[in-house]
This record gives sequence, structure tokens and C-alpha cells, in this order.
Amino acid sequence: MICYKPTESQSESLLPLFLERVPCGFPSPAQDYVESRLDLNKFLVQHPSATYFVRVSGHSMTDANINEGDLLVVDSALTAVHDNIVVASVNGEFTVKRLCTKPRLQLLAMNPSYAPITFDDDTSLEIFGVVTFIIYAAR
Repeated sequence: MICYKPTESQSESLLPLFLERVPCGFPSPAQDYVESRLDLNKFLVQHPSATYFVRVSGHSMTDANINEGDLLVVDSALTAVHDNIVVASVNGEFTVKRLCTKPRLQLLAMNPSYAPITFDDDTSLEIFGVVTFIIYAAR
């Protein structure tokens, strides 16, 4: 898993936001209708100094629409709760799974081919952040 941590000083990268919505049918020229410019960080990053990005490898989260090559936006300032998708370390190995706290603590893959990760006295769990957005890789 490749982790990308932001630096404390982030410069804005303003991109065009078009006024008109784009239908998924017949194409329409929209460049004359720029509403404003936007910085994607303002939409995707709530806590800049606690947010990082990871690229996904593997297929254990496909039923959550998280696939090989996708980029996850992860906020380590959030407290993980039941049903959050999290980046976690299990005995020092990183993984992305759905956190299940009820009826017992486990990490669930979102693919029936993978077994849940359960915990006992010999298994350590550390949550490194909550996945807040998925940026899909080109398919």
C-alpha cells in the first residue's frame, strides 16, 4: 500500500466548475458556462493536516465499489465507528476493510471470497483513518 501524506502548506489548485450540469446523453458544449473555479481539496479534505491518500491493491473490497488502482481519501482525525471503511493495521500489516464493532470486533472484507478478520489477545488492531472518498481509477 502506498501512502501519501499532505504537507502542512498546500497551495490551491483551482479547476473550472461548470454552471450547467452535463447530461449523460447527447453532448453539449459547456466551456462558455464556467460558474467559478474550485479547489478539490475543499470538497474532499475536511482535515488537511490529518488527511492522506492511499492507492488500493487487491480485490477484497469490490462489493463496496473499491477496486484495484482506486485512490482513497483517508481522514485520520475522524473516530472510526461501526460500518466505516477504514485503513487499519492488523499485526503490522495494512488493510482496507469495513469496521464491524457489533456484535463483536472484526474487519469485514466486502467480497465473499475473503474471510472476516477477527481479534483475540494475540491480534493487534490499529485504525489509521476513515475512508471519506473514493477516486476511481480509469477502467
